[in-house]
Amino acid sequence: MSEVTARKPRPKYLALNEIRLPLPGIVSILHRISGVGIFLMLPFLLYLLDRSLGSPETFETFAAVVDNWFIKLVLFGLLWAYLHHFCAGIRFLLLDLHKGLELEEARKSSKIVLIVSLTLTLIIGVVLW
Repeated sequence: MSEVTARKPRPKYLALNEIRLPLPGIVSILHRISGVGIFLMLPFLLYLLDRSLGSPETFETFAAVVDNWFIKLVLFGLLWAYLHHFCAGIRFLLLDLHKGLELEEARKSSKIVLIVSLTLTLIIGVVLW
C-alpha cells in the first residue's frame, strides 16, 4: 500500500485545437447543434408562417422579408440544420437498433449522413431560390 505511483502532470488547460474528433463524433455534435438551432429558430419560423397565411397584404410582407439576402442565408442554414438533423436522427435510430456499430460502418454512415444532408440542402436550396 505504501507503493507510490508516478503520475503524469495534469495539463494546465484544455487545448481544444489539439483534440481530433473522429467523423462520427463530429456528426453527433452537429446533430446536437442543429437541434438547438431548429429549436431557437421556432419563433422566427412561426412569425414567417403568420406573415404568409394571414392575408394577401401580410403575404407581401412575408415576401419582402424573405427577399432579403441575409434572411435567405439564415433560411438556407436552417434548411441544412433540418436536413442534417433528420438524416443523423435516422442514423442514430439505426444505432439504437444495433445496426452499424462497428468502427468502419460507423464511419461510413457518418460520411453518408454528411453527403446526403449537404446534397439535399443544395438541391432544395437551388430549387427554392
